[in-house]
Amino acid sequence: MAIARRASRPRFTLFVCALAAVTLITLDARDGTSGLIGSTKGVARDVYSPVQSGVDWALDPVRNAVRGVRSQGQLEEENARLREQLEAARGDALEAQNAQRELRALYDLYNIRYLPDVPRVTSRVIASTSSNFELTLSIDTGENDGIAVGMPVVTGSGLIGRVVETSQSRSTVALITDPSSAIGVRVGTTGDIGVAKGTGPGQPMNVDLLDTELPIVVGEVMITSGLQSGAYPAGIPVGTIRDTDTPAGQLTRSVTIDPVVDLSRLDFVQVLQWTATP
Repeated sequence: MAIARRASRPRFTLFVCALAAVTLITLDARDGTSGLIGSTKGVARDVYSPVQSGVDWALDPVRNAVRGVRSQGQLEEENARLREQLEAARGDALEAQNAQRELRALYDLYNIRYLPDVPRVTSRVIASTSSNFELTLSIDTGENDGIAVGMPVVTGSGLIGRVVETSQSRSTVALITDPSSAIGVRVGTTGDIGVAKGTGPGQPMNVDLLDTELPIVVGEVMITSGLQSGAYPAGIPVGTIRDTDTPAGQLTRSVTIDPVVDLSRLDFVQVLQWTATP
């Protein structure tokens, strides 16, 4: 018990000194610098100074923590605002890129050099269907716009397919890579003719050419042949030659071609108001 009392005396003494110092400073502020209070002003401050320094030292981490919390909150708000601005800028850039792509597609459509005398209807692609058995897309024009089943569908680069179904305001187009597709084609430079058949999405088309002797150049363009009763008029680009092979003993030459049109990125197309002659 005696030890506990001795241990508590320094704390009690410090408390009394601090209280006295505060009291003297307060009275001195009221009475001015004269008299006893004025003369003991320095002493009181000297006594209280260590106490005040200790309190300030103890409170500094708290003050710093509060300032840190405020700064962190402001920083997070600023970061959030900057992220919103960045996302908005990205959205604007993507929208601008899409607008430029659509503008280029429309420009290509209105600068088609093949079949300039055939009337055509510009259409927007609104949906697509891709499976192992069917490759089609939907366009926003139909019977009310003069569209009929069998009409060829093209872009500025070349053939993409033909209309297989119509309603008053919509049409379905079977792509040239559809497994059911068969197109009469010829080699642009030699005139060698054959039939190009679709083999599925993302796959080259197969062509069986009749003449095995004529030279074939990889990269050469094959166009629609336009033979009697053909489903397409002559002169529409279909694909570029990827590879060729003439098996021994065969009467025909096998050729693979890549469509000249990127069928996976279609925004606008044109329907040629042309029908095959029976």
